[in-house]
Amino acid sequence: MESLFCKTNEEIMSILGLDKPFQAKIVYQNMIKGISDFGAMTSLPKALRERLQSERKSTFTGEIIRKEEADSTIKLAVRFPDGAIIECVRLSDGNGRYTACLSSQVGCAMGCAFCKTGTMGLVRNLTAGEIAEQFALLETLGEKISHIVFMGMGEALANFTAAIDAVQELHREDGFNISYRRMTISTCGLVPGIKKLTELNLPVRLAVSLVAADDKTRSSIMKINRSYPLSELKAALISFQRHQDRRLTLEYCMLHGINTSAESAEELASFCRGLDALVNLIPWNPIPELGFETPREAEIRVFESYLKKLRVNYTIRRSKGRSISGACGQLATETSKMQ
Repeated sequence: MESLFCKTNEEIMSILGLDKPFQAKIVYQNMIKGISDFGAMTSLPKALRERLQSERKSTFTGEIIRKEEADSTIKLAVRFPDGAIIECVRLSDGNGRYTACLSSQVGCAMGCAFCKTGTMGLVRNLTAGEIAEQFALLETLGEKISHIVFMGMGEALANFTAAIDAVQELHREDGFNISYRRMTISTCGLVPGIKKLTELNLPVRLAVSLVAADDKTRSSIMKINRSYPLSELKAALISFQRHQDRRLTLEYCMLHGINTSAESAEELASFCRGLDALVNLIPWNPIPELGFETPREAEIRVFESYLKKLRVNYTIRRSKGRSISGACGQLATETSKMQ
């Protein structure tokens, strides 16, 4: 069953067998309101509603099969018709602002050693419609979502066309109407994808999972660095900023005894030179089977002191949703194989 999101009016007409363009517009406007039941679309003729209900049952292809909540964070497990399952998360800043964390792939091929999603391997790419549907499903939880981060399962820039099509869908003025500037695409450092994003010149935000700023350490925990080392990554980021003139976020997952030394801080400061970047320090979220440790509070404070002396612009992000495995790096589904 094909998603109705990321489709033109004509494509929705074709998929649903509609006769008139205004009928497709009615369906679409109901979809973005989170209405999944064709029977509730009272602007459509009754006979048409009944036919659509009998043929399709729901406007969504994704089905919420599990909902977990903790620390004002809600995680959904969504199953698609082929049996593929992904997770997406609604985050709250505690002040009434909600952010959707969306997945771009079922699993991930990047294999970052500290990330649970990487243990799944790549099952398949999500379609643009399946990515956009996650946002619609998260909005059915009852709060208006104003920001989007592509930081869920998968590497968004490895599924480039679908991810960008989803960005365009979520930006649609007659749809969810989310500003480009309120969307952040995250990457582990896929340089060709960063270059393609630069060429598009979309005013979206870019976040890079850096984790270590020396090639030896980074290559040992992030396979992507073996293909695109730090010098190539930095060159791509400098080019991106020349086009966008916007601050980058460098995600720095703190791993006990691995990337929190004075030397690590100096290397990080060196990487930041020439970039307008905010370093997001994220104490590693526990994943028992991966064998890393979260830095102790004293270790974090000492690393902070190094960064202050080096005048690195940084903040600390305390991840919410750890207890439901909904925090950064913790997303994975038990059923990674399609049924």
